[in-house]
Amino acid sequence: KPEFFKFFTRRTWELWSKKQQTDNSSVLFSEVVCAAPSIYLDFARSLLDPRIGVSAQNCYKVAKGAFTGEISPAMIKDSGADWVILGHSERRHVFGESDELIGQKVAHALESDLGVIACIGETLEEREADTTEEVIYAQTQVIAENVTDWGKVVLAYEPVWAIGTGKTATPEQAQEVHEKLRAWFTANVSDDVADSLRIIYGGSVTGANCRELASQGDVDGFLVGGASLKPEFVDIINARA
Repeated sequence: KPEFFKFFTRRTWELWSKKQQTDNSSVLFSEVVCAAPSIYLDFARSLLDPRIGVSAQNCYKVAKGAFTGEISPAMIKDSGADWVILGHSERRHVFGESDELIGQKVAHALESDLGVIACIGETLEEREADTTEEVIYAQTQVIAENVTDWGKVVLAYEPVWAIGTGKTATPEQAQEVHEKLRAWFTANVSDDVADSLRIIYGGSVTGANCRELASQGDVDGFLVGGASLKPEFVDIINARA
């Protein structure tokens, strides 16, 4: 990886509502971003150490208009956040967001100077049908078509079957998919992007499994859900220290 590469850890509050769950880590060995619900973005930015980034969990594809309940990149930036998660599995599978819509959101977020954590991943049915590569390549293609600056993008592979289930892809399974994704970028985007893009893993990452996952050559960080609310999150941040 180039010299500016830094291990990336994203912390998600999801629908947890306790303000006291915002705290700071004294020593950081990776780039850390806290993805807070939209109503807590300003609170998170005001309380967290400046070294910790703040991310929204979603945004819409346009700057303004009659879109009740949506949040725009401009609103996110007004709250002091500088990242947004797009294409998370729950946005795809619970709220029915299409690849096309996610691509449009990626384009607008980047145009608005937000960093994008773009998520891809297959369901259990797709994995068992041996279509993992087909699914993640199609999702990645639409994202790539809408990226203008890869330096502001982190790609997150999150196998849907391992999110919040207690099941985790083995380090070898994670590495296999990440390696294939990097090869896809070599073939379809450029060698430079393939070498520099951070591809992070999400799916029941814990303090117990983070070091073995982090030891894989193409795993460049984590999306962390429930474990980010526990003291072990510090171990996850420092998994490659």
